[in-house]
Amino acid sequence: MPGDSSQGSASTKDSDTARRSPWRIHAGRLLRQHTTRVALAVVLLLVLAAIAAPWVAPYDPTAPDYQNVLAGPSPSHWAGTDSYGRDIFSRIIWGGRISLAVSALSVLLGGVLGIAIGLVSGYAGGRTDTLLMRACDVMLAFPGILLAIAVVALLGPGVSNVVYAVGVFSIPVYARVVRSATLALRRSLYVQAARSIGVRPGVIILRHILPGALPAIIVTTSMRMGTAILVAAGLSFLGLGAQPPSPEWGAMLADGRSYLGMADHVAFFPGLAIFLTSLAFNVLGDGLRDALDQKLR
Repeated sequence: MPGDSSQGSASTKDSDTARRSPWRIHAGRLLRQHTTRVALAVVLLLVLAAIAAPWVAPYDPTAPDYQNVLAGPSPSHWAGTDSYGRDIFSRIIWGGRISLAVSALSVLLGGVLGIAIGLVSGYAGGRTDTLLMRACDVMLAFPGILLAIAVVALLGPGVSNVVYAVGVFSIPVYARVVRSATLALRRSLYVQAARSIGVRPGVIILRHILPGALPAIIVTTSMRMGTAILVAAGLSFLGLGAQPPSPEWGAMLADGRSYLGMADHVAFFPGLAIFLTSLAFNVLGDGLRDALDQKLR
């Protein structure tokens, strides 16, 4: 009968959906969004270009060419050249390596410490929670860029110190997000059951609470990557990060400001790279939030 066939097809679809892993379901929701697909493609393209920089970049990023100083965009130099005749397109590709590496390492550093603090704070509660969260409040009271400048001022300029500086101001953000997820998961039935049978707190945190907090951690990581790229570029722009002749985007932007009105392309293309990369990570973070957050469905 027609009714039986429709019910059969519906039950088949339900069983197929049930057999799909949660991550495949989330990936399907993520890729249904057009803007998220574009952002993901931009991020993947940047990562691949950074990895393949020795083969993709047409010129040596640090080799000067005094015959082509401040040359505009052309078929031989797609983004023009800078004040030393160096190919800007090649420097942007190589600079992607530095910017993405600094951002990834700083977010990893801040994430590991912040996640640990958030898990302990949310699960322990009481005085431990109060003490850890007040410390995070003190760090959040400072604007991120000012806190990063203070850290670099103490440690000295350099790429490695920028990683520490950007990582430090990511700690309270992760701690707050993970603490919120931990407080919600701590009241769940399976955590209460594990506690009632005497499972150790460390096992409960790692096996039951941390997996439940992963969606929030993934979304936060994508958002922090965009912020970290902006802050790292800002530190280099101020002369506190990568030092010349390193092809870092912020340092390139600082070099190009001296030629605004005369050779605008020197500042325009590094600024465009910073803008597009940060925007792509933020849009991707929004898409991940929509795909992973149960409350938004």
